[in-house]
Amino acid sequence: MKEPKPKDSVKVFERLRRKDKGEPYVLRLYVTGATPRSVRAIENIRRICNEYLDGRCDLEVIDIYQQPVLAKGEQIIAAPTLIRKVPLPIRRLIGDLSSAEKILLGLDLQPRKAQKTRK
Repeated sequence: MKEPKPKDSVKVFERLRRKDKGEPYVLRLYVTGATPRSVRAIENIRRICNEYLDGRCDLEVIDIYQQPVLAKGEQIIAAPTLIRKVPLPIRRLIGDLSSAEKILLGLDLQPRKAQKTRK
């Protein structure tokens, strides 16, 4: 067998190291002022970021009443809406983000469980 060149070994090591550390997440949460639903969504996503993305999350909260142009550019039709910009593909989650399990699945932070087959 052919031994890997030193440059190849460094590339492989760097790739593995980045994978262990985890890819950074860029999230945008669009809310409508300080409504109870918006406040709940902010609290829920901050908790998930702190618990599961420990230092790997750039979360931006955007009030669509104060910055309607940003909401229009992202085609926001309901709020709260969470958009995962990075890593790709872009994902959109709508609601107060109270179901941690669904949010984790939507952000690809939890492996999908094998679906049970019905008999």
